[in-house]
Amino acid sequence: MAEFLDLESQDGVRMPWNVIPGTRQDSLNAVVPVSVVYTPIRHFPSMPVLPYAPLRCRTCRSVLNPFCIVDFAAKIWICPFCFQRNHFPPHYASISDDSLPAELFPQYTTVEYHSAADAAPAAPPVFLFVVDTCVIEEEIGFLRSALSQAVELLPEKSLVGLITFGTFVHVHELGFGAVPKTYVFKGSKDVTKDQLLEQMNFFVKMPRPAVGVVAGVRDGLSMESISRFLVPASECEFTLNSVLEELQKDPWAVPADQRATRCTSTALSIAASLLGACVPGSAARIMAFIGGPATEGPAPIVSKQLSEPIRSHKDLDKDSVSHYHKCVKFYDGLSKQLVHQGHVLDLFACALDQVGIAELKTAVERTGGLVVLAESFGHSVFKDSLKRVFQSGDFDLGLSSNGIFEINCSKDLKVQGIIGPCASLEKKGPLCSDVVIGQGGTSAWKMCGLDKSTSLCLFFDVVRKETPDAAIQSTSNQFYFQFLTYYQNDSGQMRLRVTTLSRRWVAGPESTQDLIAGFDQEAAAIVMARQVSFKMETEAEFDPIRWLDKALINLCSRFGEFQKDTPSSFSLSPRLSIFPQFMFHLRRSHLSQVFNNSPDETAYFRMILNRENVANSVVMVQPSLISYSFHSGPEPALLDVAAIAADRILLLDSFFTVVIFHGSTIAQWRKAGYHNEPEHQAFAQLLRAPHDDANIIMKERFPVPRLVVCDQHGSQIHVNHVQARFLLAKLNPSATYNTESYHPGGDIIFTDDVSFEVFLDHLQRLVVQ
Repeated sequence: MAEFLDLESQDGVRMPWNVIPGTRQDSLNAVVPVSVVYTPIRHFPSMPVLPYAPLRCRTCRSVLNPFCIVDFAAKIWICPFCFQRNHFPPHYASISDDSLPAELFPQYTTVEYHSAADAAPAAPPVFLFVVDTCVIEEEIGFLRSALSQAVELLPEKSLVGLITFGTFVHVHELGFGAVPKTYVFKGSKDVTKDQLLEQMNFFVKMPRPAVGVVAGVRDGLSMESISRFLVPASECEFTLNSVLEELQKDPWAVPADQRATRCTSTALSIAASLLGACVPGSAARIMAFIGGPATEGPAPIVSKQLSEPIRSHKDLDKDSVSHYHKCVKFYDGLSKQLVHQGHVLDLFACALDQVGIAELKTAVERTGGLVVLAESFGHSVFKDSLKRVFQSGDFDLGLSSNGIFEINCSKDLKVQGIIGPCASLEKKGPLCSDVVIGQGGTSAWKMCGLDKSTSLCLFFDVVRKETPDAAIQSTSNQFYFQFLTYYQNDSGQMRLRVTTLSRRWVAGPESTQDLIAGFDQEAAAIVMARQVSFKMETEAEFDPIRWLDKALINLCSRFGEFQKDTPSSFSLSPRLSIFPQFMFHLRRSHLSQVFNNSPDETAYFRMILNRENVANSVVMVQPSLISYSFHSGPEPALLDVAAIAADRILLLDSFFTVVIFHGSTIAQWRKAGYHNEPEHQAFAQLLRAPHDDANIIMKERFPVPRLVVCDQHGSQIHVNHVQARFLLAKLNPSATYNTESYHPGGDIIFTDDVSFEVFLDHLQRLVVQ
């Protein structure tokens, strides 16, 4: 695995197949698709930033890179993608074998360009807070203090706006500091951009242009009218804080048998139109803070009557939810508008009830927005995550904007699409495959918002039909990929990041060992996870468990070694041996099981999976477990119920939750206060160690995970049992209520799920048939 991590630390790339199946049939037989998980703006300390414009191929527009063939005498370079011969311009006249430009150094396969031509003065970032007031007073208090903290952390030059909503939508005029002034819109009515501009007096001092679209200062609006609603953070801190201090619960009475009238869709639509009119194309984010389900406006997710339950997975499967398709259509339209404007929608959903993440998913995901789900605005998951958004320093998110992602690859490959936070720019061409996965049918995508860990999963088709002869295989056995990411970084500079890769391909019956040698099990598991999540959303009657099992059986029969009909003879190369374990945990995870989760939770887990890098995604599929005891230092433990022991502390990291689980003896000693006595310093240290490690995990992660601390067989049976299930639900049930294998001091799991041993046994039997 180490060599794959080295490749990732050089280029931000992980591939299931680092030696690629060379023909269409070989790639189909390989089961796991030819794909790449790429982190476009991952931070590399040693990456060169070149202060000039990139040199491009005149035919395919790819950028000069270390894989180009260079003729120093004739000053010509040959493009590895289209084999076009290109002349170097005059300013490259001095290049030679000993004097190479950085982009031709073999170790600089990833470089970044920052040319003076792109150094136009950057527009300031814009943050438009859209705040739900249909929540109880206590929640308003939590929200008030969280937003006041956020305002203090805002970059000084940034512009800020505020919209609050409940039964009505209130757009606050922060530029008018003398008295609080708001424009009020009816929540049940959809407002067009023109109506919005008219009603908010944008054309009082300056007449409306007779033709064309109204878009910012260049097209028809005065800076004066824009600065009434979007004000520099340094100037409006006092006004904004006084508005927040006065923030009240929505005043309209709610009958006992009804839900609050909450017009989320109207508020978001007004926010998008306001930004589209005032600051199109700039780095703007709508940050929506929502505390319950939408019941009013063009896209309610449930009716006001409490007698109508909020939709469940079962309702969606039966297609019995009257509002669902209308909502999805509305937010689909909103996502197109935001992508066109280049703006981002971030969602902070804090409620015990569902708020409509399942419907909002497309608008957040296609604009590259952040999403946080918590039980309350007072919960540390929300408060710490919101702080992280504006934090600068070691663990900043590196929020960037206005990205365009393009791809170039060898002519024997075609791109099927991307599963991840981006939107198709519909740039059709010879690189596009007929098979579409995710955002496909294009070779360029818009990324309105992206950060240091945003990762895209790209899928490819191998189009070569027949196996080439040995001579061709030995001379031109490389596939090339080039990823171009044009983006505005967090300090407002436009940059172009270029990553160029080369991977060997093999074809024919003797290629099996080569393919196995380049197989990255972690990347393969994550590609399968993204694919299964996508299929569950888009294919009716899709059975994820059956699909994963079939894929695993086919992969094992293709690459395993066995004698027919002898299960005990089956063996897998160490390069593949952990893959069945990943699939076992993926089958049981939130990503392929919707049981016991609401549609909102399922959408949330999938949105995070689709934007995270391989290392973080692996933890979602198969959590990591570390054991602490007096006998040894912290050491990885098997994700199995057998890891539980009375004299151990376990630290489970499942990405969304971090669990510290004390064995029964350790818990008794802690309750007796032994760790406070000077002669038991070692015990105090043992108790502290998992907390220190949990803090490191929580500092680096977004959204900040929930921390659960619990004991084995705790005395507060109910609370403790509920907390302990965060651990027990993730463990392999090798000891259950109906097995013999119980060990003293350990635990059993009350479940009818099969254990990994039984799963492996069935797999071997099916493979050797």
